[in-house]
Amino acid sequence: MTDFSENADTPQKESWQNTTINDAQEQANPQVAGAVERIKQLRQSIDNVDTAIVSLLAERFKYTSEVGVLKSQAGFAPEDRERENQQAVRLKEVAINAGLEPSIEENYREFVVTEAKKRHQRIAEAGGDPGVLDIYA
Repeated sequence: MTDFSENADTPQKESWQNTTINDAQEQANPQVAGAVERIKQLRQSIDNVDTAIVSLLAERFKYTSEVGVLKSQAGFAPEDRERENQQAVRLKEVAINAGLEPSIEENYREFVVTEAKKRHQRIAEAGGDPGVLDIYA
């Protein structure tokens, strides 16, 4: 492993915790410059993926909002534990097949499903009005 730190005597773990990518390091070391360029490329890809994820979440919440309206109109509770359990099993399998830790499903569910349930609850409390989800409401 190549040590890009300025002081090779400092243990790698300590030196990386206090470093940031800067122009001076990049200009002083061609190897660092190559790493910095690749990091910039990867970060652009990461930014693109993050944008896609947030856009997909927005689309997902549009669908779950409609589900919330239909649940409210039909008199169903905002929470559907059977559906949640089915989703947990399915998403755990998706995570494993994608080469991710199975626990990613729990983190995903904690965020996304909890948010969807909160939205369903707000819709139910507003008498089935999805407009309650307006960010300024």
